[in-house]
Amino acid sequence: MEADDLSEQIHSTSPAVGLRAVGALHRLAEQVEAVHVRAAREQGWTWEQIGDALGVSRQSVHAKYRE
Repeated sequence: MEADDLSEQIHSTSPAVGLRAVGALHRLAEQVEAVHVRAAREQGWTWEQIGDALGVSRQSVHAKYRE
């Protein structure tokens, strides 16, 4: 999905189109988060530091991404 297409869908007045855009954004956010959590761990960040950066507990981020 192109960024312009997604932007257009976000601003659609159709709930079906808008909700599909929300789903795409959720999937994209999950992918970006995973990339950066992995990078943080490779750079020696603790689960607490990652959780703080994400605004969640260290336990929740560890449970989601534990190695």
